[in-house]
Amino acid sequence: MTTQQTTNKTKAEEPVVLKGKHTSVVSRRKTAVARLRIYKKGTGIFIVNGRKLSDYFSQDKINTIKQPLKLTGNLKSFNFSIVVKGGGGVGQAEAIRHGIAKALVEMDETIKPVIKPKGWLTRDSRKKERKKPGLKRARRSPQWSKR
Repeated sequence: MTTQQTTNKTKAEEPVVLKGKHTSVVSRRKTAVARLRIYKKGTGIFIVNGRKLSDYFSQDKINTIKQPLKLTGNLKSFNFSIVVKGGGGVGQAEAIRHGIAKALVEMDETIKPVIKPKGWLTRDSRKKERKKPGLKRARRSPQWSKR
């Protein structure tokens, strides 16, 4: 490997640092918690836990995250710096989507009638039910045998 190739790799791996005025939002889904910083006058950059969005999530989860932006036509209008913890991939993606929807409405109230019917402004508080003693799962009882 030449030195030029190594410098190109380090430049590509170097994280993007977003600076300037931003709006902060905290959102949750299941056990996932997402803290978002939304920078106005952006180009559509997403940084999730210090990595690019495509490096952190699969394509179907990326589509879930970008739904509010596509619906309102703001796909390239903002930059996002996101720290997400807990939960799994789907819970994290939906927590981020909830945060983006909240931030868009916070910045522009006229968007609310478009986003509200989709249910993205409501915090989905459903969590996994705990296992009960004497049962196999939360509600699944052991198999009954006659003899």
